[in-house]
Amino acid sequence: MKAPDGNKLAILNALNQGGFVSGQALGEQLGISRAAISKHVQSLQDMGLDIFKVTGKGYRLNNYAGLLNQSKIQQHYTALGAQTASVEVHPIIDSTNSELMRRIQSKTELESGTVIVAEMQQAGRGRRGRVWQSPFGANLYYSYFWQLDDGIQAAMGVSIAVGLAVYDAIKALYSIEVELKWPNDIYLNKQKLAGVLVELDGQPQGPCQLVIGIGINLQMPQSFSQHIDQAWTDLSQHAQQLDKNQLVASLTYYLEQRLVQYRQTGLHAMYEQWNSLNAFAGECVELNTGHRSWRGICEGIDPQGGIRIRQDGEVKSYYGGEVSLRKAQI
Repeated sequence: MKAPDGNKLAILNALNQGGFVSGQALGEQLGISRAAISKHVQSLQDMGLDIFKVTGKGYRLNNYAGLLNQSKIQQHYTALGAQTASVEVHPIIDSTNSELMRRIQSKTELESGTVIVAEMQQAGRGRRGRVWQSPFGANLYYSYFWQLDDGIQAAMGVSIAVGLAVYDAIKALYSIEVELKWPNDIYLNKQKLAGVLVELDGQPQGPCQLVIGIGINLQMPQSFSQHIDQAWTDLSQHAQQLDKNQLVASLTYYLEQRLVQYRQTGLHAMYEQWNSLNAFAGECVELNTGHRSWRGICEGIDPQGGIRIRQDGEVKSYYGGEVSLRKAQI
């Protein structure tokens, strides 16, 4: 899908102010014809944006989450009493995770707390190579860089802490309590709301560099839902007021709190809370390693972040990598 050019972005910024904007006013602002404005709007609609037209009034963007704005994110973030993160806003990118990983591998100097957010990803990735649907302006595409000095092994449970940070942010902003699915999904009413993808670069014993990717469905266009192979939901179905910039700030703030906690005590103070939010608690689940699969009862996670499965009266822990979990079909 082609990225929006300067004129399309200018139209989006005008529509993002709220209310109706006439095609004539947009044309005068950009120095192009009303027909060209109409063509650009159609192109934006094809990208998944919900823009409607009313004769005599003009165009309006039906996206109450708004578009990303770096200064607004910073204002919300500072209001929370935080000041360590550095946020970059990209209109479009292949993948926010991929951009940070490229900088790591090219030895570009990065500070812990570097955040990249985008309106659209052209190659968004989920776990195990899955595609993350990333229409323009509809969802949150977010990556956070963090350095952990204790080696790759110490990073094993980070996705557990990240899931709790997403829980914290959504509860603080919308008074919604999500559930967590091991190892990296966020559920609401048994439907997937968000996902986490943590990627690592480093040595077993030396400093480890992490890219923490988070995707949250905000206002997913129905036209994209046909490409999603599982039950899903978005925040617009559950929250009255969505502000994407406030969400970025809040997510960053709570993620930093959880990472500080993780650096100090690992999952010692977190795994029991995660278990209280376990979407599959006590249910029959199917565990897949890529080579084999079996069923058992989900008993939550252990203090290292491994999933505990009871089978034939015996409970075993399994860890990340290529292991995946889903509710068994009875």
